[in-house]
Amino acid sequence: MHFADAAAAVRAAVEATFWMATYCIIKFADDTVFLGLISNNNEAAYLDEVEKLTSWYQDNCLSMNVSKTKELIVDFRKRQQQPYTPLMISGTPVERVSSFKYLGVNISEDLTWTTHIQTQVNKARQRLYRLRQLRKFRVSPAIQKTFYSGAIESVLTQCISVWYGNSSSHDCKALQRVVRLAEHISGSALPSLQNIYLKRCKSRAVKIITDYIHPSNHLFTLLPSGKGFRSLMAKTERLRRNSFPQATRLLNSNSAS
Repeated sequence: MHFADAAAAVRAAVEATFWMATYCIIKFADDTVFLGLISNNNEAAYLDEVEKLTSWYQDNCLSMNVSKTKELIVDFRKRQQQPYTPLMISGTPVERVSSFKYLGVNISEDLTWTTHIQTQVNKARQRLYRLRQLRKFRVSPAIQKTFYSGAIESVLTQCISVWYGNSSSHDCKALQRVVRLAEHISGSALPSLQNIYLKRCKSRAVKIITDYIHPSNHLFTLLPSGKGFRSLMAKTERLRRNSFPQATRLLNSNSAS
C-alpha cells in the first residue's frame, strides 16, 4: 500500500495508528503490510524499500506469495501528474486493487467503508435466521439476546472504532436496520451501534493512554492545566470524525462534567 500525498498518508495513519515512519512494515502472524509515502512523485525510494524487503525474504529462506500480494494506492489529489510505476516482485507484477481485506476489515482506496459495511451487514442478516429459529422454539429472551451479542452484534461491530465515525448516513442506517430487525425478532431492547462505538472509542483511548509504548500514545497529551487532553488538529472532515479526535472529545467532556 502506498500514499501519493502527505495528507492522505496522515489521514490513513490516524485511522490505523501507523504514525511511525515514512516506510513502515506491520507484521501480524503470516500477514505482512508494507506502508510507504510517495513524496514529490518520486517512487524510487518506495520501490527500493520493496526490493529490500524481497531480498530479506530470500536471504532468510522465506518465500513471498506474489499471487496473493496486492497493492493499494491512496491518492486524494484531483490530478495525477504521472502514472504509477507497476510494482514488480521477483519479476512478477503485483495486482493493483481498489480494496482489500486485512484482519477482517475491507480497506478501500478512497478510505470509505461502504464495502466493509455491506459485507458485514450481509453476513449479519444471514445469521438472523438462527435468531428466528430460537424464537420459534420459544427460547427465553435472555438467551436470544446472548445469541445476538455473540453471533450478530460481534459481526456488525468488528473494529467499529476504526470505521464507524467515517461511515456515511446511508451505511449507518443499513447497520441499524439489522439491529432493529433483531429487536423485533427477540422482543428485547438492544444497544445502538452509535453507543457501542462511543463506548469503545473511550475504552480504547484509556488503554492507549496507560500504555506508554503504544505507537499512538503521543496522540493523547494533557493540557498544561491537567484537566483535559489537547485536541488533534483536523483540517478535513475525515480526520475530524476519526476515532482519535472523537475519543479526545469524549474524554474532555467527561473531565469537564
